[in-house]
Amino acid sequence: MRVLFRTTALAALTMGIGALTVVNALAADLKVGFITSLSGPVSSLGIPYDKGMKAAFAYKSEVAGHKIVLVQLDDASDPTAAARNARKMIEEDKVDVIIGTAGSPGALAIAAVARETKTPLISIANANLEGEEGAWMITLPQPAPLMASALVERMKKSGVKTVGYIGFSDPWGDLVYDAMMKIAEPAGIKVVSNERYARADTSVTGQVLKIVALKPDAVITGTSGTPGALPYLALAERGYKGQIYGMHALINPDFVRVGGASVEGLLAPTGPVIVAEQLPDSNPIKKVSMDFRAAYQKANGSSPNDAFSAYSFDAWILLLEAASRAKGDPGTPQYRLALRDALVSGKEVVGTHSVYNFKPNSRYGSDERSRVVVKLEKGQWKLAP
Repeated sequence: MRVLFRTTALAALTMGIGALTVVNALAADLKVGFITSLSGPVSSLGIPYDKGMKAAFAYKSEVAGHKIVLVQLDDASDPTAAARNARKMIEEDKVDVIIGTAGSPGALAIAAVARETKTPLISIANANLEGEEGAWMITLPQPAPLMASALVERMKKSGVKTVGYIGFSDPWGDLVYDAMMKIAEPAGIKVVSNERYARADTSVTGQVLKIVALKPDAVITGTSGTPGALPYLALAERGYKGQIYGMHALINPDFVRVGGASVEGLLAPTGPVIVAEQLPDSNPIKKVSMDFRAAYQKANGSSPNDAFSAYSFDAWILLLEAASRAKGDPGTPQYRLALRDALVSGKEVVGTHSVYNFKPNSRYGSDERSRVVVKLEKGQWKLAP
């Protein structure tokens, strides 16, 4: 009996050590929280983000000896839900980093949780926080001033003197308007309106009537996705004939579908990935963009036709690069700090939208290499001449 007990005890101890080994192995996994909007008014962006993340995971699911575990939640286009999802992922799922979400308000809500819990955030929506408020985040979409300046250059060459503005009544609408005010006026272009509407609104007739009455040479919007088509539909209904412009947040098939003939001829800045096949082979963005397209095809069974899925892929590229340099064990505060430090110090990291260079005091990593101007012709985005 004594021998049996000792044997049983030894077996139990061995099993315990084995279980401990398994637990330690699991603890070493790199856990990534991904929040997007699969429902609600921002879903026309959130669904492409989701497809881009599927492509990213198919592209590579291990880094620096760590298996990557992906935890995903839908925020239903609600910033409160986005923040709640982030807290759940951090406190319950013990994620090391968060990627998200589809709208600027939601991304800013997540940023507050990331800052409080000291968890790195890779924002795939355009969100900018200065100083310590944004110390735990980086932002992938090109900053509004960088992209707006490309359009202002076009306006100036075309002889535009006045431009009407209409945008969302949220942080994205503010970012675009502020950028236009700083860039257009020195270029001799007067911004004659500042009309706003909510993403969930179904009509902007009143706002557009005010703009049309001012007879601007051109109109630009600070909008995104399907709701972003509303001003162009209303302008077409009022017979507006001036040049129409938009920002990179409109490069989306649902926007083109809903806008139809009213958005024909629209000029917008976007990342090089949209016209990857037209890039010279010497451009490093071309290879990564083609790798993205192959991974997207593998994961989703179709080719990408939007700009948003590529931001998810770039978030993954940046994560892989940072994780290859971060020291320590995933699942610990020390590792989250190391991963944050690696993210904000990334240099010449080639993605599909940009060659990223981050600084500790800057949320954005893009430069002039991250933009081209495209024109919507017969429902297709073409590189503008």
